[in-house]
Amino acid sequence: MPRPSFCIKLKLRPRHKKKLKKLLHGGVLPVRVALRAVALVQFSRGSGATAIAGTIPLTPQAIRKIGHRFLEGGLDRALYDKQRPGAASVLDTSQKQRIIAMVCGDPPEGHARWTVRLVTEHAVKRKLVPTVGREAIRILLLHHDLKPWREKNVVCGRSG
Repeated sequence: MPRPSFCIKLKLRPRHKKKLKKLLHGGVLPVRVALRAVALVQFSRGSGATAIAGTIPLTPQAIRKIGHRFLEGGLDRALYDKQRPGAASVLDTSQKQRIIAMVCGDPPEGHARWTVRLVTEHAVKRKLVPTVGREAIRILLLHHDLKPWREKNVVCGRSG
């Protein structure tokens, strides 16, 4: 038995209509935001979720959620996702500083230059960090514009 269609009645204020029009005609826009904006415009014209789903590539359930988010939280809540916390940093500030200082020094005996793997190994050996992955080290060096594998001696903080 098909699910009964729930019609969400949206009445967009002129400022919301103006913002949506500016958004849709403004240039580069994430596809998610554009589809949500089009769904809201069609909702305001009296279309149902099933009818809207026939014109844009979203499911009726997703379209209903957009309408409910608009009713509960306003236009910005309907168009944009909530901020996500992201992953916690693997290294704290003091650990980063100690690793950078190690890389700025001479490489270990028997090596001409630092490599990402070598930095990872020696950071753990010297107990600068309990464990660390190569990718965390690579990103750390990238953010500090260090490429120790290219030079035999890395010079940090030249003055003059």
